[in-house]
Amino acid sequence: MTRKAVVALVGRPNVGKSTLFNRLVGERQAVTHEIPGTTRDRLLGESFWNGVAFQVVDTGGIEVYQPAGSRDESPLAEGSADFVEEIISQAMIAIADADVIVQLVDAQFGVTAADEAIAEILRRSDRPVLVAANKIDDKRQEQEAYDFYRLGLEAVVGISAIHGLGVGDLLDEVVHALGSLAADLADDADDDHLKIAIVGRPNAGKSTLLNKLIGHDRAIVSPVAGTTRDAIDTDIVWFGERVTLIDTAGIRRRGRIQAGVEKYSVIRAMKAIARADVVLLVIDAELGVTEQDEHIAGYIINEYKSLVIVVNKWDAVEKDAQSMQTFMARIRDRLHFVSYAPIIFISALEGQRIHQVLEVAHRVWEARFFRMPTADINRLLRRAVEKHPPHAKGAKRLKFLYAAQVRTDPPVILFHVNDPKQVHFTYKRYLENQFRQAYEFEGTPIRMSFRARDERRARKMKRDGPE
Repeated sequence: MTRKAVVALVGRPNVGKSTLFNRLVGERQAVTHEIPGTTRDRLLGESFWNGVAFQVVDTGGIEVYQPAGSRDESPLAEGSADFVEEIISQAMIAIADADVIVQLVDAQFGVTAADEAIAEILRRSDRPVLVAANKIDDKRQEQEAYDFYRLGLEAVVGISAIHGLGVGDLLDEVVHALGSLAADLADDADDDHLKIAIVGRPNAGKSTLLNKLIGHDRAIVSPVAGTTRDAIDTDIVWFGERVTLIDTAGIRRRGRIQAGVEKYSVIRAMKAIARADVVLLVIDAELGVTEQDEHIAGYIINEYKSLVIVVNKWDAVEKDAQSMQTFMARIRDRLHFVSYAPIIFISALEGQRIHQVLEVAHRVWEARFFRMPTADINRLLRRAVEKHPPHAKGAKRLKFLYAAQVRTDPPVILFHVNDPKQVHFTYKRYLENQFRQAYEFEGTPIRMSFRARDERRARKMKRDGPE
């Protein structure tokens, strides 16, 4: 399976990389904000132009400090100075992974010393490098882009990322720069692989877990809660199989979500859950299960995603022989509505039991595709009803006529009954428990649907099979 070409967007902070990224991938995937230093981690998205598909990587700004009073001196977002070295490191990794690099500059500022320093770095990359002179909002300003030819890079294109002016010309240059490489990199249309989202409250250790799983520092890790603001996809190969890991910003309680940047981060985390097959809910062992952990688990089951509960920082907890069982009982009590989810205890920082994470996630993923034989489903249903008949509502009694599993990923069981309104939620739970006892479906939700059907048609289905 061949890979897509990679185009990296780099430049100093606040020149519009995230705005251009959003336009190229066609959705608001990167956090954009007027405060420099907002985008801290690499983001990956898909783009397509003139028959060529490629991946676009957004990066944190490469910060080059200037003397006081310099024309391009600008304050970083509060706390971002703590991450300058990490942001530069992330940009360097993106450059190393790229096939074509686009350096964004601010045409309204003109060429700055920081732009020249970054161009010098890029010239050493041995990759085609284009210059996108951003914030040209009128064709009469296009001549302002020509000054950037002095950076000595491949080509200069004047654009307005926010309005779309000149972006098509830039994409023409990108496809041209990809050249024969683009023809050799086939579009990877295969989406049939395991996708795992790593979610949890801020500072629960999600990025540390991601870095340990992939073996190097892919996401910035900091003891300051809320460091990871973007959902980041990382592909790895695990025992010959492709696995996508999605790291997300920590999810806070709704009332505590700050306006602006953090709001978009939480929305992105929700989208990451929606894109995933399996979700790792990371719980801080030092804090235990909180109300927010319950809310996040609720988000996960609302999306019918498979779930693995990962108790992190287990090394920091004082333990005795019963500690693990006691903690597990507390989780089962607080998260009783996802009792089917496996629980593993790890220390991402120390690497304890890290090997179990992908093993269990893969096992849970396989359960999503298990299909029960129709005859077994109806045999199990008959026994369940005989053991515990549904309560009658008024004079009418609920009758189960026929059942079949109609799909997988996740498993969906369709019950044909005489009156769906007679099915109480407690009886649904009872039936689900009966199926789980027979087939387990570890970590995976079961969707149960009830449809009205007359008894004569149901008998025909039993005899002839599903229509």
